[in-house]
Amino acid sequence: QVQLVESGGGSVQAGGSLRLSCAAFGYPYSSYCIAWFRQAPGKEREGVIVIDSHGTINYADSVRGRFTISEDDAKNTVYLQMNSLKAEDTGMYYCAAVAVPARCTVFFPPITKYKYWGQGTQVTVSS
Repeated sequence: QVQLVESGGGSVQAGGSLRLSCAAFGYPYSSYCIAWFRQAPGKEREGVIVIDSHGTINYADSVRGRFTISEDDAKNTVYLQMNSLKAEDTGMYYCAAVAVPARCTVFFPPITKYKYWGQGTQVTVSS
């Protein structure tokens, strides 16, 4: 059974940094997209950043230059490093995974295709 477990959320002032972790348990696929999504109150869930099994990283324009994603294969963990945080980065952050052989972007595959989801971790940025 596949499980994704996020951690690392919290409250921070604008301009600060946070690092989120997504630990994957029981994930059997060698071809994948692992993405971070976020959802602000009253808004749709949106893709923030994604990494695929080729090591390709794709960013939403709103986080380019501020967020980065990395993997620790030994720990089966993906990290989201968030720097220069803004109030508009506030929301619930979810990691998600899907087995797919193609390159990934924050728009492909569509959110409905992601099969595995973590429980979410809250990020609050105060201005």
